[in-house]
Amino acid sequence: MQKSTQSSIGKLEGELMHEAEEIDHILGDEYEHKPVPNQARRSLFSITMVWIGFPMIITGAMTGSLLVLGMGFQRAIAAMVIGNLLMFAYVGALGVLATKTGLNFALMASSVFGKKGYAIASGLLSTLLLGWYAVQTGITGNLVSSAFSMNYVLMTILAGVIYIGITFVGVRGLHYIGMASVPLFLGLGFWVISESSSSTTWSAIFNYAGNNGVASMSLGAGLTMVIALFADAGTVSGDFSRWARTKNESLMATFSAFPFANLIAMLIGGIFTAALAVPNANPFGMDNMFGYAIAQKIGWLSILAVAFLYINLGSVCSHCLYNSAIGWSRILHSRMRIVALVLGAIGIAVAAGNVWAFFIQWLSLLGILVPPIGAIILIDQYFIKDSKRVEQAWRWKAFAAWVIGSVVAFIIEKYMPQLSTAISSAVVGGASYWAIMAFEGEARLASDNI
Repeated sequence: MQKSTQSSIGKLEGELMHEAEEIDHILGDEYEHKPVPNQARRSLFSITMVWIGFPMIITGAMTGSLLVLGMGFQRAIAAMVIGNLLMFAYVGALGVLATKTGLNFALMASSVFGKKGYAIASGLLSTLLLGWYAVQTGITGNLVSSAFSMNYVLMTILAGVIYIGITFVGVRGLHYIGMASVPLFLGLGFWVISESSSSTTWSAIFNYAGNNGVASMSLGAGLTMVIALFADAGTVSGDFSRWARTKNESLMATFSAFPFANLIAMLIGGIFTAALAVPNANPFGMDNMFGYAIAQKIGWLSILAVAFLYINLGSVCSHCLYNSAIGWSRILHSRMRIVALVLGAIGIAVAAGNVWAFFIQWLSLLGILVPPIGAIILIDQYFIKDSKRVEQAWRWKAFAAWVIGSVVAFIIEKYMPQLSTAISSAVVGGASYWAIMAFEGEARLASDNI
């Protein structure tokens, strides 16, 4: 009986893998388990569309609103600019490594954390990204439900199914959703700024001091919010940048996301919030660009706003689900598209439980756990020359540095909240790895990798 059951399961798995191979032949190979070959690399325009459509989203505008509410307009702008420039340096450097090798994050992490140890780093990030997919899907359902008094769970399921479909197409799907999302965001965003600012002055906006005239958020906390918003996806940037043809094109595509797209999204949200100066505004309720458009009670504008919401958040959700599926498909030795279907269904179930309500706590968690991983990889690949490194199942040095960086960040979060946990965790994690490797006599400048 047991042998018969195992045989049936094995046959089913074989059939699924065969069908997945047929789909890959039609839609294109996603190279979950091997480098992207040069002939499969995509154009600068295509990679730029993949990247620019990722952070130019309403959630970025909401984050900009939270920053302005908590810090006042001028200090919030400083946090946005500094945070996005740091993101460009971080994501760009990781992206160049991926472009050079053609490897996704999971494959790249194998040499740093070990051929078995990588599964911890990749699995954590892939799970966090699945959580991010659930958060954004829940936000979609919540906004539509709040605007039209529709069933939250039903609207969330509808959003999740659409986003799974986009992800299933693969990197081409990310390209096309970016092409649709960006013009819609810019059009609606600049209309909202124009309308909301018409009843005030730019001087009043610039001098907006924060919610009820009180700036309660430190610059460090603001930087953590900016960085943590895409810290997880930025760390696995190799999943996208491996498709670029050259290092320069990889950097240009990254620049379109950070600082360009992410900064524009945050600025639109921040200007909108400072212009209206609504006491105790709730950006995750209806005090945002979507809610403002709906409040005009204009039929065609409401239809456009709903289409914008599903397409715009569909962009970030499909990116996150793609990252998560690439990571877990490598760990499970499966195909991205099969894993995306399963993970997407799990994400919808989580989203239906109002996980979006823990947005701020989510960003704090990401700021503590994620940045050390990318910092360790950067130190290892750019500054540790170890061409004779023996392949190991587990590299405890990388894990030790990761733990040190995250523990320090947790302490800072608890006892020194005025500092940035995201920056602290990255700096301490990277420095710890360098120190451990130097103590072992393995730290040498890898000039050929720079």
